[in-house]
Amino acid sequence: MPLELLRTPPPKERADATRNRAAVLEAAARLFAERGVEAVSMDQVAAAAGVGKGTLFRRFGDKSGLAAALLDARERVLQEAILHGPPPLGPGAPADARLAAFVDAYLDYLLEHLALVRMSETATPGARYRIGAYRFWHRHVAIQLAGTPDPDHTAHALLAALAAEHVAALLPELGEERMRAGLLRLARAAGG
Repeated sequence: MPLELLRTPPPKERADATRNRAAVLEAAARLFAERGVEAVSMDQVAAAAGVGKGTLFRRFGDKSGLAAALLDARERVLQEAILHGPPPLGPGAPADARLAAFVDAYLDYLLEHLALVRMSETATPGARYRIGAYRFWHRHVAIQLAGTPDPDHTAHALLAALAAEHVAALLPELGEERMRAGLLRLARAAGG
């Protein structure tokens, strides 16, 4: 399946729903940045956005749904760079260079939004694998691993090392530089 087909299109909605969505996302981003993701309740987000709790829960379900919605635009930027950006992240570079560039860029994205990604990936068992962006990342990595014995499995294994829960647990012990170097070694080894 082409990567372009795995991208989730922005939702089509009424004008008032668009305004409410924008207000909620702005309020959530501000509150999460000021207080931390764990310290903010859905009630606080609704109040800051000027919408009812029912509107918030119907639209986003829970805080992990809100986190996923906040991450959506950020994920699209990385997806666009993979599909149409300059090499090595974008087309035109050898697969091993593209894989290393992806790991590096994804880690940058992950570290910048670690609490949000962690919440979206761990809200319910298996949540990470139901997120549309995960399918996109997996397909991209598997394409870069096309010459290996089992690209699909190897892509899942490499992405497991980039899981937010895993990175959050190891980051204090290993530090960013050591973690990045290890992930790039893993990517090189995976690519054969």
